[in-house]
Amino acid sequence: MKHSASFILLTLLIVVLFVLNLLLGTVSIPVRDVLCILFSPSALNLDTSTQAVWSNIIWSSRVPQALTALMAGAGLAVSGLQMQTVFRNPLAGPSVLGISNGASLGVALVVLMSGSLGGMALSRLGYLGDVAMSVAAIVGALAVMGLIVWVAQRVQGNVTLLIIGVLIGYMANAIIGVLKFFSNEEDIKAYVVWGLGSFARVSGDQMVLFVVLMAILLPLSMLLVKTMNLLLLGDAYAQNLGLNLQRARTLVILSSGVLVAIVTAYCGPIMFIGLAVPHLARAMFRTSDHRILMPATLLAGGVLALLCNLIARMPGFEGALPVNSVTALVGAPVIATVLFKRKD
Repeated sequence: MKHSASFILLTLLIVVLFVLNLLLGTVSIPVRDVLCILFSPSALNLDTSTQAVWSNIIWSSRVPQALTALMAGAGLAVSGLQMQTVFRNPLAGPSVLGISNGASLGVALVVLMSGSLGGMALSRLGYLGDVAMSVAAIVGALAVMGLIVWVAQRVQGNVTLLIIGVLIGYMANAIIGVLKFFSNEEDIKAYVVWGLGSFARVSGDQMVLFVVLMAILLPLSMLLVKTMNLLLLGDAYAQNLGLNLQRARTLVILSSGVLVAIVTAYCGPIMFIGLAVPHLARAMFRTSDHRILMPATLLAGGVLALLCNLIARMPGFEGALPVNSVTALVGAPVIATVLFKRKD
């Protein structure tokens, strides 16, 4: 029970930051009116047009953004912890096996080739274009993940698998570079905007589906807690305790890959959260027991993502800053600290 206070603190931070995400933004809405919009619309004392605009901002923008940030941050953080455990590398992250690059390649194939082959930029199709990009990202990420799982069943060493993942990422980036060279300016701009990452891209039915998927996948990832604790003991000791190393490694990679694929498909490639949050959780709870670390990382990921989303659209900014710019500013110092603390 010694970690109860830390868990309570993280939970309170999530509640506070979630509320702040609803209250703050480029449009100033009084706290009372926000509460009325959420819980009692009939109590609003506003003219019809203002009420409609403010209700649309809260329900169509701020609530979906906050929920998306919470779920995406939790998913990326858990994925990062799984990768760091499987490879026993503090600098391993969700994109280490090229799964994010696979998602980017899938989007690049659809976005950058749509103008060249179809004669119309995908960015002009509105909702259909967003759906096409999400589907392409999922297909690309799952294709690379399938390849990685296939390789994992045939390669014994973690280092070899890690190198293969990095090579796949380089190959995907090379293909994206070629596509950019032959694409028109509008398609390239649409792809670059997607690559900056955003929690504002998910709304309506897409947001509901995303939240439901993450609400299913995150509890399922908790089932691997015992397996991950055994992996920490080393290969020989884990095998002596009856763990099938190849199967265990495949399951953890599969869990991490699916989480990354879904988040990248809906939000774009969000950097640093999956890499930095597990270290924050370890520093806060001072344990390597995944029974504590998994829920702690999940909560801390939600906190960091909500904070980054809040900073990205603080009052005074026109529009919103790219989420990746904010996550890099927050995550880079954490990773630098890890590098300085390494003995080798």
